[in-house]
Amino acid sequence: MNKPEIIPQDDIAGPKARHKTTQVMVGNVAVGGGAPIVVQSMTNTDTADVEGTIAQVAALSRAGSEMVRITVDREEAAAAVPHIRDGLRKRGITTPLIGDFHYIGHKLLAEYPACAEALDKYRINPGNVGFKNKRDTQFADIIEIANKNNKPVRIGANWGSLDQELLTKLMDENTASANPRDARAVTREAMVQSALLSAARAQELGMPKNRMILSAKVSAVQDLIAVYQELARRSDYAIHLGLTEAGMGSKGIVASSAALGILLQDGIGDTIRISLTPEPGGDRTLEVQVAQELLQTMGFRTFVPLVAACPGCGRTTSTTFQELARSIQDFIRDEMPTWKTQYPGVEQLNVAVMGCIVNGPGESKHANIGISLPGTGEAPAAPVFVDGKKFRTLRGPTIAADFKALVIDYIDQRYGKGNKTPESAVTAAE
Repeated sequence: MNKPEIIPQDDIAGPKARHKTTQVMVGNVAVGGGAPIVVQSMTNTDTADVEGTIAQVAALSRAGSEMVRITVDREEAAAAVPHIRDGLRKRGITTPLIGDFHYIGHKLLAEYPACAEALDKYRINPGNVGFKNKRDTQFADIIEIANKNNKPVRIGANWGSLDQELLTKLMDENTASANPRDARAVTREAMVQSALLSAARAQELGMPKNRMILSAKVSAVQDLIAVYQELARRSDYAIHLGLTEAGMGSKGIVASSAALGILLQDGIGDTIRISLTPEPGGDRTLEVQVAQELLQTMGFRTFVPLVAACPGCGRTTSTTFQELARSIQDFIRDEMPTWKTQYPGVEQLNVAVMGCIVNGPGESKHANIGISLPGTGEAPAAPVFVDGKKFRTLRGPTIAADFKALVIDYIDQRYGKGNKTPESAVTAAE
């Protein structure tokens, strides 16, 4: 039997070096140029509903969205934008607001200068900024207003609203070519060109590169990967990643994670959005949570303490470990907005909630604090491990509550103002 090949540690693949891009400041948030990858999201409220939009922006910000995009589609929405900005500031929320403009953006920005001033960035879709001979003038109008207000723009080409004149031109050239490519490849090229040509035009109009972010969103995973790889190869603009129309539930999460995960591993992407279709009445903040978890599980950023939990098997017929894992995870996420200021560094915490003796003690020892709950037929005892050492054994009907209290105590001792060492945290807990 042949021995398995041993791969030297230095040869194990990891993320490629970040694609070098020009940094853009969006409000108080740095995008690109080596800055941490930024999480953003978008409201689905009627922007004319000032209080409703303020509430959703606040919820998204609290969940961890570092920029929030709002629809500015008509006069009532444009008029509402300054009031939304002011209402958020009164709540102490400084999350940058991005205006999403289609078709009449030039008109709204010109007629509502307070809206143009209140927004931190404008999103322009080159496929529907205007049509035929009006396209260039209306695009120029938006860029002029952005320059006047010193605002950055995202030039966002989209598969569903691609510049049809450009696409027709490239299709005709392809048909006449000696070696024509398939239509899908030509469409991908049209996406890349749409973004790059618009960016070049913006620069001709006086917009510096450090106020432009590009995106080229499609809805198919392989197409998205190909488009963004080519966009990165041909430019050094800051790049926003997102799979458009990703879908609902697990389909949207899997598709977005697959596409964006590959691109991020390839060093591409300065800001991301997970464009999930929410369940009816669902929580819009789920897309923020997924974006954070994608970046954290890939090792690019840390947002919240990680909770490791076993998947369950025939040894874990009780639901105790599942309920405890969910309780701890929900508790941590709910408390993180407060903990960020109260307990600096707490996002590095690792918690383990395991269901039986097979992997329970081992996994718990690898966590900062972990518990190994009894599996089916095991003695009704749950050892708790703190920083690799057995600390206490919990018993009885209050195991879940007792462990939660130990987690809170550990966080307070290790990350609180006293910043005790892990060893002193254990001593204090005992």
